[in-house]
Amino acid sequence: MSAESPTSNPGDGTRAVRAGLPEPVKHEPTLPGPVFAAHYHLPGDPTGPYVYGRDQNPTWTLLERAIGELEAPRQDDVETLVFASGMAAISAVLFSQLRTGDVLVLPSEGYNVLPLAGEQLRSYGVEVRSAPTGGDAQLDVLDGAKLLWLETPSNPGLDVCDVRRLCEAARARGCLVAVDNTLATPLGQRPLELGADFAVASGTKQLTGHGDVLLGYVVGRDAAAMEAVRRWRKIVGAIPGPMEAWLAHRSLATLQLRADRQSVNALAVAEALMGWPAVTGVRYPGLPDDPSHKIASQQMRRFGCVVSFSLPTRACAERFLDALRLVDDATSFGGVRSTAERRGRWGGDAVPEGFIRFSAGAEDTDDLVADVLHALSVATD
Repeated sequence: MSAESPTSNPGDGTRAVRAGLPEPVKHEPTLPGPVFAAHYHLPGDPTGPYVYGRDQNPTWTLLERAIGELEAPRQDDVETLVFASGMAAISAVLFSQLRTGDVLVLPSEGYNVLPLAGEQLRSYGVEVRSAPTGGDAQLDVLDGAKLLWLETPSNPGLDVCDVRRLCEAARARGCLVAVDNTLATPLGQRPLELGADFAVASGTKQLTGHGDVLLGYVVGRDAAAMEAVRRWRKIVGAIPGPMEAWLAHRSLATLQLRADRQSVNALAVAEALMGWPAVTGVRYPGLPDDPSHKIASQQMRRFGCVVSFSLPTRACAERFLDALRLVDDATSFGGVRSTAERRGRWGGDAVPEGFIRFSAGAEDTDDLVADVLHALSVATD
């Protein structure tokens, strides 16, 4: 009896390293370089995969294949589209699927640019409802909705909802479901396997992980819905550059390595924070006592790199950030270098003035925890 092929059900690391690569060609690179092309040779009728640079690019094709293999490895009928940014991807789903008179359900505490899209949709006659992520509260406002938008874990509060339960409820009502998978990444959870119609994410963050690429993507399993998303991308022109797409694909090879180290570091930082008297409201889905831990454990394979907590005052939070030496004071998250910020400085999140969003990088765990504890001692002395 022959053994099962190791490629029949590869692990996350193997899948990430090999995702989207073309068949080997003698004397050619494993991952072909970026294709810079506004137009292609096109004699005769405009047929074939590549006709114009705004619509198709071979570098996108490989990256889209790679992301699809990570988000939906057991589904052959999915389509992936890459975008210039996470918000371009989010907007493509929202504005391609909703019409005047439709109802959209959003999380009330999600990414702080999402409400701006909601305001724009309201001006077009779309009814926008919202409810918290925690406790699956969006169920209470789901009747009559055309699209349910989930963000789990939520940013920056790190609440988690039961994706499968919400998808089943939405399907019973004829409602589409999109899940923002930015914070979890495809190695943390796979929304399409949990019943969602769309997995949407900012590739700017942990997916690419180096803080040097702006990118977004949409993965969907309904051909008609994805054709509408593709049409929206064409109309708006929200396309990634070939260099950005190539850098993103190159970065996928280390995704599992980065995600594992960052998850270990995030948990260690969260545990250290729990023991500090001046720190309150520590949230990390990987903590056994976190309100989100039970459901996160059922649907997530990794708990991510982000920890949130509060210090007593704005001044205390700023002293903490200033005292850090291995952590950059920067927005965004998911990079190999740890970052942190006082989230209230943007004004779009309903968080205390001393609220910190901390993104664990790939530094040595002991070094990172020591830096955090030293900064806390300086800030709260």
